[in-house]
Formats: sequence, C-alpha cells, structure tokens
Amino acid sequence: MSTHPSRKPAVFALLALTLIWSSNWIVMKLAMLDSGPFNFSALRYAGGTAVLFLLLRLRGERLAPPPLGPTLLIGLTQTAGFTALAQWALVHGGAGKTALLAYTMPFWTVLLAWAWLHERLRSLQVASLVLAAVGLLLVLQPWNAHVDLTSALMAIGGGMNWAVSTVAAKRLFARQGKALSPLRLTAWQMLVGTFFLVLLAGFVPERAVTWTPGFIAALTFNVVLASGLAWTLWLLVVQRLPAGVAGLSSLAIPVTGVLLAWALLGERPNADEGAGIVIVALALLLLLRASAAAPATAAPQSSADAARRS
Repeated sequence: MSTHPSRKPAVFALLALTLIWSSNWIVMKLAMLDSGPFNFSALRYAGGTAVLFLLLRLRGERLAPPPLGPTLLIGLTQTAGFTALAQWALVHGGAGKTALLAYTMPFWTVLLAWAWLHERLRSLQVASLVLAAVGLLLVLQPWNAHVDLTSALMAIGGGMNWAVSTVAAKRLFARQGKALSPLRLTAWQMLVGTFFLVLLAGFVPERAVTWTPGFIAALTFNVVLASGLAWTLWLLVVQRLPAGVAGLSSLAIPVTGVLLAWALLGERPNADEGAGIVIVALALLLLLRASAAAPATAAPQSSADAARRS
C-alpha cells in the first residue's frame, strides 16, 4: 500500500519518535537515580526551550508568539502536565509499564477528536480502539493487589493531559494554516510549560541534583532529542495526520519501551502483561491498515471545517 505524499514526512517522523521516545523512558528512569522528578523535568525543558528558540532564529522563522489562549493550554497540558505526571510516575513505577500507561493518550485523543474536531471514526479504527483497550487493561491489571495504582494513575493522568494538548494543537493548526509552523508552536508552548515546571520544582521539596556523568548524559539526551526535536516531530505528525490516527499510531512507542525495559532493566512482564502487549501490537497493526485505507484529504478537510464552525 502506498503512502500519500503529504503524509510521508509524518510517517518518517513517527518512526523517529518511536526510537527517541521509547528509549527515553529508560533514560528518564535512570536519571531518577541522581535527581528528583520535578528538578529533572525543569532542567530538561529549560534546555529544550533554549534549543528550539535558537533553531527558530537559525532558520529565520518568525519569533512572534502564536495565539495566547491555545498556546497556554497546550503548554500547560503537553509540557507541564504530561511531563510532571509521567516523570513522577517513574519514581515508583517501572519504565515500561509507565510508558504504556501514559499512552492511554490515544483513547482520550480519539474521543476528543470526535467531539471537538468532528473527525469521523471508521469501523476498523473503532475495532482497533477496542482491541487496544483490552490490551492496556491486561497491562494495568486492576484486579492485582500488588500493582502500584498511584503510579499507574499518575501515568494515565499524564496521558489525558497529552490528549488535550494534541487535539488543541490540531484545532489551532486548522485555524492558522501555513501561518503557524510546528517548530514555532513547539517553542512557545514549551516556554509556557517550562515556566510552570520551574515553579513546581521550586515549591515541591525533593532531593538535590547529583551531577554525575550519567545524569549529564541523560539530561543532554532529553534536551536535544527527547524535548526539542521530538516534540517538533510530534506536532508535525499532529499537523499532517488526523488526531485520532496520530494518537493511536504512537502506540508503537510504549510497546517498544516495554521491550527495551525488559531487555535493559530486567522489567520482565508477567503473563497478563505479556498478553496485553501482544494485543496492543495487534491493535496497532489494525489501525495502520485502517489509516492506509483512509482518503488522504478527508481528515484535514474535516478538521478545517470544524475550526470554521467553532
């Protein structure tokens, strides 16, 4: 099956994101050996914000801020809300499971895109959504008394924040068109979110940072790749693909994260978790088939129409 030319950059962006973000759950877990979650998050995004504004300047793009209201909402949910909750969840939860639970984001994204952007769901997409829900339920295991539900709920809360920011960004792109680049929106929303992360790090007591070589390497990876480049790639995906498809397609990232955590950290899933991972992978394959069969122009047009109607 061929990929429509307008979607090819988004497909390559998804592949890059899978490599960067799946491995970063391992990196962030290791960084918690030398830092509290909020200090690390503030440092990570302060550096990432600086990198993005420098890149904006080097590319000669406009530095003017996007519309304040949507940018504030995206910064609060995407950078501050998602990052703080996911990083906090990593303190007590495993890297693989935290990654997978944070990626309940697609379920909330599909519902919000249907209600807010009027994106139509096809039967294969609905089937993949149901299948993925079953898989994530097996991973969560609410019937297991040994599961740390506090960490799990924080990870899911991070996913909900991310879903809100994804749909808000999709709506903003539909309104602004080519006048707003993913890089400019990423830089400004990250600046807003970083401000709140710095406040959080200042007011919540936690242990001081130990500047070991491992921590510096983890911070560098996050500043350059996981925070700066990756969020720009994500908003490119949001801009080029329907919000529901973009969200569900990104399930490849936590599945890869679980496998890496198993291989590198010894976080071996039990029978239920293993079955859940396999089911989520099958749901992803079903979604990709549904995405390939969808008309390339249908989703962007419906998003633009939704923006004009609001």
